[in-house]
Amino acid sequence: MAYLFLLGAITAEVIGTSLLKATDGFTRLWPTLGLAVAYVSSFGLLALAVKEIPVGVAYAIWSGLGTAAIMAIGAAFLGEPLSVAKVMGAGLVIAGVVVLNLDGAH
Repeated sequence: MAYLFLLGAITAEVIGTSLLKATDGFTRLWPTLGLAVAYVSSFGLLALAVKEIPVGVAYAIWSGLGTAAIMAIGAAFLGEPLSVAKVMGAGLVIAGVVVLNLDGAH
């Protein structure tokens, strides 16, 4: 169940971050409220996840997969360019998450 909470936390964080540009510097009400609800939800779900998952592992998964997802969303929907360096960096983040999980399994 903890990993479902973590998946929900990642999803909420990605939604919130995706709304960040639409807030126009927090001058647009609805995107700003959506962002706030998403971030509060994300941290609430993350808090539930760390009851069973070590906080270092949970945070690494949350931030690493969130970063990779935002990079993909930025490229696919926000017109942000991808480069070899960005893709390699995301790959290294994901590899680090895998290593942390392998170590946490012992």
